[in-house]
Amino acid sequence: MRREPGMDDARPPFPLRLWHWTTARVLYTAAIFLLICYLIRAARETFTLFLFAILFAYFLAPLVNRLEKPLRSRIAAIGAVYLLLAGVLTGAIFLLAPTLSEQTHDLAVRLPEFLHRAASGELLQSFAQKHHWPADRVDAIQSFLQNHADVLSTLGGDIARSLARPATHIWWLLLIPILAIFFLKDGEKIAANIGGIASDREDHILINALTADVNVMLGSYIRSQMILALLTLVAYSLVLSVMRVPYAMILGPVAGFLEFIPVVGPAIAAVCALLIPALAGYPHMLLLLVFIAVWRLLQDYVNAPRIMGKSLEINPLLQIFAVLAGGEIAGVVGALVSVPVAAILRIIWRRMHQNTTEESPNPSS
Repeated sequence: MRREPGMDDARPPFPLRLWHWTTARVLYTAAIFLLICYLIRAARETFTLFLFAILFAYFLAPLVNRLEKPLRSRIAAIGAVYLLLAGVLTGAIFLLAPTLSEQTHDLAVRLPEFLHRAASGELLQSFAQKHHWPADRVDAIQSFLQNHADVLSTLGGDIARSLARPATHIWWLLLIPILAIFFLKDGEKIAANIGGIASDREDHILINALTADVNVMLGSYIRSQMILALLTLVAYSLVLSVMRVPYAMILGPVAGFLEFIPVVGPAIAAVCALLIPALAGYPHMLLLLVFIAVWRLLQDYVNAPRIMGKSLEINPLLQIFAVLAGGEIAGVVGALVSVPVAAILRIIWRRMHQNTTEESPNPSS
């Protein structure tokens, strides 16, 4: 058979090409990604420490930026902010530390006893008599509690141990502000150097744009969440103390911390704020329920829209999925960072899609 000119050039040298540069680049990128994931998992406590330092730096950055110009030095601005923060924390510790320590110790000791009394039906009987519940309802609930008495006792011990677990990382309270100083001082240089990993000019522009978008989003999100958490902490602590709710100075900080976990966190805080006083025999549960309901309406429909605005633009259903998936993958830390990670992935997808659309040829041209 006669071959046409150029046929040898169009045909590959082997019947099936198993290796080429595109495959090598994909495998190399995948290997780097897997190595990074392994390192993050192996040193997850160190990465968690640095993560909280970055979040802390984002929270302080606006005040540092505002003081930098009048003080004519970023180092001086950072020092002034830290002195102000130290004064506020010293006053808060001086006023609240004894009460908080006492309530935490008392709850850790008595929580297994509360759950045992709940499982035995003692708390249920007193609550039913006070609210005139019918006997059949009381018997059904008491039968359920007795059948799950072992589970409730085990749960009480686990919760008590979890209350004492953060004490093992108490030294982080010193390291996080120290590490945050470096991010506050050199954060802009670090962000500028990220674009230097790209050798191509268009890739360099794309990475810089992505870095700028992520920086704006994270800054707005962290500051908004911090403000909402502080509002919840103050509201719970003050109102529950005025209502003489048991362990008010524990429930307030717990509710403020859980405010960082979108959607799921406030629901867990509400359950804790109702369950623990009920176990302790608090008599005004209806008033407590009204306060929690009113506060959630105020926080979700008044405070959050005004403070957060459109910093995330993520559907609430996607937020719930991200929180549950993050919690399953990395526990509490995964739940805390899941929504910002989802927002970062959305920014990357939007920028990549925009870049692809701009580079694609116009069919009409």
